Order: sequence, then structure tokens, then C-alpha cells
Amino acid sequence: MTAIDARDAPFLAGSRPPPKRARFLPPRVAADNPFETFPLAAYEQPVWRAPSLFARAWMINDPAGIRQVLIDNVANYPKMPMERRFFRALFGDGLLSSEGETWRTHRRIMAPSFDPRSVASYSQAMVDASTAFASEWGRLEDGAETNVSDDMTRLTLEIISRTMFSADAAAMTGVTGLALEKSLEQAFNLSLLDILPGISKLRMAKRERDMAQIFAPMDGALKALIESRRANPGKLDLLGRLVAALDEETGARLTAQEVRDEVLTIFVAGHETTASAMTFIWYVLSQHPEWETKLHAELDSVLGGRPATDADLPRLSLTRRIVEEAMRLYPPAPGLSGRVALKADEIAGTRIPAGALVLISSWVLHRHRELWDDPNLFDPDRFLPERSAGRPRFAYLPFGGGARVCIGQMLAMNESILILATLAQRFRLRMRPDHRVVIQHRITIRPRGGLPMTITRR
Repeated sequence: MTAIDARDAPFLAGSRPPPKRARFLPPRVAADNPFETFPLAAYEQPVWRAPSLFARAWMINDPAGIRQVLIDNVANYPKMPMERRFFRALFGDGLLSSEGETWRTHRRIMAPSFDPRSVASYSQAMVDASTAFASEWGRLEDGAETNVSDDMTRLTLEIISRTMFSADAAAMTGVTGLALEKSLEQAFNLSLLDILPGISKLRMAKRERDMAQIFAPMDGALKALIESRRANPGKLDLLGRLVAALDEETGARLTAQEVRDEVLTIFVAGHETTASAMTFIWYVLSQHPEWETKLHAELDSVLGGRPATDADLPRLSLTRRIVEEAMRLYPPAPGLSGRVALKADEIAGTRIPAGALVLISSWVLHRHRELWDDPNLFDPDRFLPERSAGRPRFAYLPFGGGARVCIGQMLAMNESILILATLAQRFRLRMRPDHRVVIQHRITIRPRGGLPMTITRR
């Protein structure tokens, strides 16, 4: 089977041709994935004027312009206040919602927990969890159907629990998973009322109260674990590292509340985004069996049927490229945070007035006609070193960019590679023939209604 160009395969998610006119409304009003409603101009222009109900909005697709917003002139483009409040209601005052010196201090304290040596120490837990999950699939009959989206959520939740809480993972997985499920359902029960001036503040206040009630059981269990780690230091899981970590500049530690907020942030980012990525990795492989065959050949050559280890990661080069290309077409978080221009500026020759809403979307950026050859084509080899040479740094943003780039990007990449290597050694997955994939965007993207696939042994 030859590679499928999404322009010629309307059953592929995200392949519908852009409309002539754009709509820019909340997800439940516009579409499951509002980025699919943008016109072709959004995918061709370096700066696109986006229609909006309540603000003047520009989408930036020029890599130099994105660098200007995220690095060079970042002080002029703070996050939207309502967005910060939304993330604070969901995650507390963690890295996603904190600002200024609080954010810088927390980032410095947490950085050692995500350096290469620390991330390498989590690999065995990732492989062990993936191997146990492979045994679950192995008990199914050939041709049995499973919801891969749900499966990847369960697996990544188990992995982040093991890496975050080590021996206490079993106790935390249930209460944390239930809290996250309820909170995400509550957070994204959105409507036009959530963006109307005045009414939106009242609805946000109620959402904050609801979130506090949802997270109460998890907070109690987590508080006990934090106290235990403080009394018995030395356990080198993520929680233990955060409890023991010091700010190199000030010597300050995180408080129990700060640890709680950062743990919750990492938990959501560490399992939800990876679950999204893995779901669409299985999807694209099912649509491109020629790449699946090449993947199996690499896994057979490098691993020979044994479990993967951290030391194998450099040799699983095609496996990595498949993950990278799947995240190009289906970035787990397709819309970076909206920014507000404090002062007038010029980006890529376009004047941005003071007060304008500035948007960056990895979904649009990764499919932009001026940045990528055949942007709708699934082609992992576009990430070969020789083909990546000269590609602008800010043309590819699956983990964001600038100072606030995802602190766990190395962990997420390694986890995705190890999951794929472990499961693809033993199984092939195929889409249920009558199922049409429709993308639903709720911070991350997922297939609406799940991803029913049949499993066969290799």
C-alpha cells in the first residue's frame, strides 16, 4: 500500500479541505476541532487575521514571528488572564498557570527531576508497565476489538503513577484517575456563556468550586504521601525529587501546596498528552502498513524480541521519527496559549495593535504549506537529519517553545518510543472498517467516541 496523502483520503482525520470562510467560535459551537474550520489562508499566510467574536485576533505561522512572541519580545505577550484563571482552577498554581518569579523558581527547582539522568531512571518503570499491558492485550483473541484511546489512557496513567509515586502507585492511580476524569469533563463542558463578559466570571467561579470538591479525595491521599516523603527522604521517584529539591539560587523548597499543584500539573501533562500521542500513532500506522512494516523490521533488528531499555533509544531511530511525524500531524495539544499584545508590534511585516489577541497553533503550523513539503502526507523520513537541516526551530512545536517549553518533553518522547517499541513487537492494530475518526479538541485532541481497533499478534 502506498503512502496516503490526506488530501486524497477524506476518511483520514483532519483531511477535510479547509473551507472558503472561517468560523472562530468555542469548540462545541464551531466543531469538535475548530482548527479544521480555518480557511486555506490560515495554512498559507505567515500571519493570518482570524475572525473572532470579541477580540481582534491574529494567528502567527512565521517561525521568526513565533520566536518574537515566545522569546525575543515575550514580555509584550502575556497569557490571557481568563486562560490563566482557567488553568489555575484545573491545576492549581503549577507551571501551566503561574507567572513571574513564582514560575521561574518552580521551574529551577523542578528542572533536575527532568534532566537526562533523571529521565533515564524512569525508563524501566515505563517498560515494565508497557510489558504488563502487553500481557493484557495478549489474553485477547486475535481479531478482538478494543478502544485504543481508552487503553492508552490507562497505560499512560499507570506509567505516570509508577514514575511519580513508585511503590505507592497502586494507591494513587485510582483516586487520581477518577479526579482527572471528572475534572476534565467539568472543565470542558463549555458554551458561549463561558466567553460572554460578566457571565463568564460567574461561571468560572462555580467551576473553581466544583474543581476543589472533585480533587478533595486526591488531595487527602497526596498530602499523606508528601508528609511521608518529607519524613523519609531518599525515594527517587518524581514526588520524592520534588519534595527534596532546592532552588539553586535561593535554597528555597516547594511548600506542600506547591508540590501538590506541580504534581497535578505533571500528572495531567504526563499522561493525557502522551495518551493522545499514542492514540494517533496507532491510527496513522494502521493507515500506513508500509511504515508499520519498516517499524517492525527495526524493532526485530534492534531488540530481537527482548524488552527495550533506555540504552536502546538511540538505535530506535525510525521509531522516534514515527512518533515525531505522528505528533506533527496530530499534535497532542494543538493550540498554544493565547497571548495579548500589551503594546503595538510588527510581526512578519504585519502590524499587531495593542490589545490584540495573538494565537499560535501547532496544528496549523505543522500543516503550513510554506513550511512543509506535502504537509498532509505522513512521511517519518522528513525527520531524517539530512531532510531536517535548515528547518526553522519554530516550525515544529509539539511541546511548545520558548522559556515555557514543556519541561517533560524528553520524558514524553522516551515514554512514547518505549511504549511503541514494547507493544508493536507483539501486535498489529487495524481500524474497525466502519468507524470514521472525528477529532475532538479539549486542550488535547482525542478521537470523539474513542478509537475502536482490532488486535492481531505478529
